[in-house]
Amino acid sequence: QVQLVESGGGSVQSGGSLRLSCAASGHTFSPHCMGWFRQAPGKEREGVAVIDSDGSTSYADSVKGRFTISQDNAKNTQYLQMNSLKPEGAAMYYCAAGRSGYYSGGYYCVRDGSLMDYWGKGDLVTISS
Repeated sequence: QVQLVESGGGSVQSGGSLRLSCAASGHTFSPHCMGWFRQAPGKEREGVAVIDSDGSTSYADSVKGRFTISQDNAKNTQYLQMNSLKPEGAAMYYCAAGRSGYYSGGYYCVRDGSLMDYWGKGDLVTISS
């Protein structure tokens, strides 16, 4: 049984920073892809960032240059450093882990969530203007 547990969420002012963590546990847990997703009330889920086991990353255009995804494989933990937070970034943030897909001659982690097999319960981020 794989479990993902997020932490680090909370309330911050616009322009501030937060770092989310996601601790993974489970027998022989070694996913190729991990990522962060968010969903605000009344909106569709958005793939924020993904990272593969080699450290290659992909970000949503809305967070490029402000968010950084990273991982500590020895600790089975991934992180999302969020800087220059904007009010529209307020949402429930979920971490996820899963597989890569074969596209254009190579294997890639995707941000649509379709290949994520495990999900955390979410951590709330609120941003005041």
